[in-house]
Amino acid sequence: MSRVFSGIQPTGEPHIGNYFGAMQNYVKLGQEYGKRSLYCVVDLHALTNPAAFDPALLAQRTLDMAVANFAVGLDPAQVIFFVQSHVPEHQELSWVFTTITPVGDLERMTQYKDKSGQLESVPAGLLMYPVLMAADILLYRADTVPVGEDQTQHIELTREIARKFNHSFGETFPEPRAVYNKQALRIPGVDGQGKMSKSKGETSTIGLFEPMDSIWAKLRVAPTDPARVRRTDPGNPDVCLIFDYHKLFSDLDTIQMVDVECRRAGIGCVDCKKAVMTGITAHLTPIQARGEELRADLDSVRDALTQGAREARAIAAPVMEEVRTKVGFLKL
Repeated sequence: MSRVFSGIQPTGEPHIGNYFGAMQNYVKLGQEYGKRSLYCVVDLHALTNPAAFDPALLAQRTLDMAVANFAVGLDPAQVIFFVQSHVPEHQELSWVFTTITPVGDLERMTQYKDKSGQLESVPAGLLMYPVLMAADILLYRADTVPVGEDQTQHIELTREIARKFNHSFGETFPEPRAVYNKQALRIPGVDGQGKMSKSKGETSTIGLFEPMDSIWAKLRVAPTDPARVRRTDPGNPDVCLIFDYHKLFSDLDTIQMVDVECRRAGIGCVDCKKAVMTGITAHLTPIQARGEELRADLDSVRDALTQGAREARAIAAPVMEEVRTKVGFLKL
């Protein structure tokens, strides 16, 4: 039977890029697959980037990421939701895969080249990141992986690792496929400097739990169509990040109105921003209210993570035992 797996890093405040790029898919697939869908806060992966990793905050951010996923509608009673480090089979399988993965394949990963180029000393974990990711997925024999488009190369490597292991040790793992949210492949940063990313700091992101006045302060100064200098200049919504946000938060009537009125200078950029702020407020307010409820009862969140790890290990343990047998580890 098909099984879904995906992981999300706890390296900063959850933002709308996480929500539209991943969490919405988690909820949708969770409703379809039930307990055959596994979602994981990948705290081991968080260690691979020394620039983003903060030991004092890791546990808190891990818990915050669980709260965020539950607040947007993911039901821990319906799916399996857990923390990566709570299932030690991830590390064990990762080491097995490390021994069959060529260094050259890892050095070709675009994310590795981008991130390592920004570091004076490159940790080995950054290079091995995709191998751990492959172990995360294949440990549960998942064949469906909701990810952002920037993870496509890693999924391809996961498929290659599965093929290589199967060829060397016998048929064991499926070759997973990536599933994207086609309406939100790349969420632009509110600063206009490319994709929204926690690594760029809070000036780039709109946080799921960010106060509305803080969000408005960012939107108010956010760049729009650079060719629209005066209020009377016609604009081009196709090159405006605010219009991208309308596609995420506004209803169809508002989207069509903005598209037409911007092009003929019927509304100004501030009007456009106020309209999208209405949609953001309507969308995020119930998520923030649910988040407050969860934070008032963190014991229930921890209980859900404990149960999730128990359920994940029930799947992972027999798979890992099969791997140990096939690679020839001694049994006593």
